[in-house]
Amino acid sequence: MAKKKELSLLQKIEHGLSEYYAAPYRRSFARAQRDEEDLFMLLVFAEQLGVPNPAAYYTMELLPIVYDRFHDWHIRMGMERSPLDHVSCC
Repeated sequence: MAKKKELSLLQKIEHGLSEYYAAPYRRSFARAQRDEEDLFMLLVFAEQLGVPNPAAYYTMELLPIVYDRFHDWHIRMGMERSPLDHVSCC
């Protein structure tokens, strides 16, 4: 059986204070992270959506990584169906 490492008193206090100060802003942090991810997805799929993208050469490599999150993204952006012809997720 693996033994669970016990936290020292200072580590417990640090964790408690961190939770105390971060808890009221957790929703804001999550929203900011989601907004960043939405912008990232827009940049990656910009060329396929018809928006000129000067970094298309570099973002092309990221397409296979973000395909699994594409459905959630386009639904969150208000697109009922996939706007891309070659990606049929719905």
